Amino acid sequence: MSRFASFREFYPYYLGEHRNPVCRRLHFAGSTLVLLAVLLALLARDWRWLLLAPVAGYGFAWVGHFLFERNRPATFRHPLYSLMGDWVLYWQVLTGEQKL
Repeated sequence: MSRFASFREFYPYYLGEHRNPVCRRLHFAGSTLVLLAVLLALLARDWRWLLLAPVAGYGFAWVGHFLFERNRPATFRHPLYSLMGDWVLYWQVLTGEQKL
């Protein structure tokens, strides 16, 4: 059972778990690679590129959490909200609302 009633309630917690700038940068890099893998899969019409997406996305993020943030990724307890948080943070970095 989640202790968060909504994503709006979860997101401040998510940001608190991503205070370290290196962790944020690794998340951003991994998310960018996910987008590139999806784009390559579409352009090359080769679904095998999609195998790179979870490796890049989670790999970079988990390195950030375990080595720099020194916490347990929220993905383990709140997978959907965590995934949503990754993309909201990504967009906010692109638009300048959040800093890397």
